[in-house]
Amino acid sequence: MRVGVVTFPGSLDDRDAQRAVRLAGAEPVALWHGDHDLHGVDAIVLPGGFS
Repeated sequence: MRVGVVTFPGSLDDRDAQRAVRLAGAEPVALWHGDHDLHGVDAIVLPGGFS
């Protein structure tokens, strides 16, 4: 399974999310928030941040 992890300007947890996806047994795919192509991912993670 390929899981896209979306990165936004100023986001902090995208690398942590990619690591979590990998530890869960899936393949993380880095996606920039402005991408028009989802690169065939099966799911998407929108990482949070500090608030």
